[in-house]
Amino acid sequence: MKSAALALILLLCVSTSLAAQPQPPSTAPGSPQAENSQRRTVRAVRLQPGERIVLDGRLDDEAWSRPVPARDFIQQDPDNGKPATEPTEVRILFTSTALYMGVTAYDSEPDRWLGYQRRRDEFLQSDDRFMWNIDTFNNQQTGYFFEMNPSGMMGDALRGANFNNRQWDGIWTGKAQRSDIGWTLEIEIPFSTLNFDPNAEAWGINFQRTVRRKNEESVWSGWLRNQGLNRLSNAGLLVGLEDIAEARGVDVKPYLLGSAAAAPGRGNSSAVNDVDVGADIFYNPTPGVRINLTINTDFAQTEVDQRLTNLGRFPQFFPEKRDFFLDGATFFDFQSSAGNDNSLLPFFTRRIGLNQGVPQKITAGGKLAGQFGSNDVGAMYVRTGREEEALGEDFLVLRGKHRMFRQSYVGALYTGRHSRESGLDTRHTIGADFLLATSTFLGGENIGLGGFFLHTTNPRATGRSHVYGLRLEFPNDPWSGGLLYREIQADYDAGVGFTPRTGFRRLNPELSYTSRPRGHRLIRSVQYGASSNLLYSTIDNGLLNREFDLTLVNLATHRQDSVQVHVLPTFERLERNFAISRGVTLPVGSEHSWTRYRFQMTTAPRRIVALNQIYELGGFYNGTRLRVATDLNVRVRPGVIIYTSGEWNRVELDQGRFETRLFRVGPELQFSPWVAWVNNIQYDTQSAVLGWQSRFRWIVKPGSDLYFVYTHNWLDDPLQNRIYTLDRRAASKVLYTHRF
Repeated sequence: MKSAALALILLLCVSTSLAAQPQPPSTAPGSPQAENSQRRTVRAVRLQPGERIVLDGRLDDEAWSRPVPARDFIQQDPDNGKPATEPTEVRILFTSTALYMGVTAYDSEPDRWLGYQRRRDEFLQSDDRFMWNIDTFNNQQTGYFFEMNPSGMMGDALRGANFNNRQWDGIWTGKAQRSDIGWTLEIEIPFSTLNFDPNAEAWGINFQRTVRRKNEESVWSGWLRNQGLNRLSNAGLLVGLEDIAEARGVDVKPYLLGSAAAAPGRGNSSAVNDVDVGADIFYNPTPGVRINLTINTDFAQTEVDQRLTNLGRFPQFFPEKRDFFLDGATFFDFQSSAGNDNSLLPFFTRRIGLNQGVPQKITAGGKLAGQFGSNDVGAMYVRTGREEEALGEDFLVLRGKHRMFRQSYVGALYTGRHSRESGLDTRHTIGADFLLATSTFLGGENIGLGGFFLHTTNPRATGRSHVYGLRLEFPNDPWSGGLLYREIQADYDAGVGFTPRTGFRRLNPELSYTSRPRGHRLIRSVQYGASSNLLYSTIDNGLLNREFDLTLVNLATHRQDSVQVHVLPTFERLERNFAISRGVTLPVGSEHSWTRYRFQMTTAPRRIVALNQIYELGGFYNGTRLRVATDLNVRVRPGVIIYTSGEWNRVELDQGRFETRLFRVGPELQFSPWVAWVNNIQYDTQSAVLGWQSRFRWIVKPGSDLYFVYTHNWLDDPLQNRIYTLDRRAASKVLYTHRF
């Protein structure tokens, strides 16, 4: 692995050297520069000497009178193409170090806006909101997403060609203020928070506003239903940014952690007290490149996973939540995960520093992510320490993409996993992928063709360790469809990836149509569709699995309530014995066909009491299954929210009968956008573990946080007819960001 580490160091040095060289802008036909004249434009105005912005949300500073606002938003829904019923204006100022935005959201009924959420990065399906994308490279493929509501809640994410990362937390500040004309926002985004091309003549930018009581969505650019904010290719332009700081400074983010833990249910009843320190160091050698070094990394503040009921034969996917791995994650995405498909990830960061879900110490790591002209580069090296049964390992990931045309690229990937224990194999994965996409097919339709190839080194392999696939997508309105094909050979084993199943070929066609009755008093849209998932063995070409999902109706009202009815015919052949529950095993070689029916009712998330109810019944292997799932969210008042959910399954098979239950309660006190106390209480009968995490976060200032986290797990032991503590841990953590 030494040679791999040297390769990473060489890549860092070469990348920094290349980044220092100016990249000439592309003027080829189809490039963003050649098409800029066709896009809406807003101009940023520099603050004059002596001018300053007092960030209070009021927009009463004299400087706000100088920029010409972006206005004239167009409805995307419900009255597509008509002017927004509630106007919005966006003004933009800047200094050499920061971008400022002033948003005026006019409202003819200013007392009726909704702003329940306050905690950072909460989803805003219940609230009025203002959202915006910034494509700092104007490449129409990657960018930054931000959003706020009238209560000042701040959310952000990284956006890529096939990746949205809401776990990213950028350093920026926003303040909200209500008024007799609606509500206003005042926003400051330091340029050091963003990677950008200093030679770019313009940045891509777009805005969207939601008026929740009307369920009205209006956008500044790209108002067609198959365009909008999610399509970076439909963004307008931000011009006028000149002589801005290139953010080549250093951010140092040290932490201090104090913790106490005990595990009486695991044979360790005595408390273990610990004090630990570590740091992350961020350096931008150019505005488009970010280097992150981490020392003695700790993730004590990370939220626990949401438990799921698993009645299938293969492991379920849980997303990454740790900050070090989320920063710059869009530079490592691969075509096999396009469309949020998590069934084949050649690089999955939860394979690093987690052993069977238990945290493993990361002693050191480094990461580079950025853009050099038309090239995207990501490189990561991480070293983990040995803990109990978990071996110390080294991980290396290299990723590169060359962007072509407006929305296309070709790329390559390498991953390596090496154990420092003698006699254990080093596992390598190499791959290549491509995407050919356009948003101007047949005049204005979206279409994309992507493909990939992967190969892993596996000493036990018999030459069947390849993976390849193609994906054709037509994501439009009213018609949307796609076709996916992939083959995962039996000996494929990505050491740093996630692949729950191997040895099959998969064919997945899908098609849907959305109708929108004009002038209907109740109904906004009705969707119909069908999809199938066909799996064939790579050993004997026999059918392993066949699933159809027939959407008979998916009806949505103007009030945001919805009803869905699905029919789900299924066939499955078992390649090995399937122990679905304790004492209930389905035999290898058996074949099963059944049909299930799903009914789903969802009330509008903006309601004080919001309900999502699912009933699913019908066959299941050689018997029957009844499933009832409920999500019930109660908004007691803005900032006081109780999330509850539950799932119950009753399964009756020839081999036996069993039930599963899962319950979750999550009361939250969101005191402000800066202070929140979140609880998560979960219990499921499959693990028989009752878990509670209580998490208090105070954002002292953007980038500097104080956490108090308490976690307690109990085991419901039917043999001993009692509940006892498995483990508990209390931790307090202080993080501070200093920018040099």
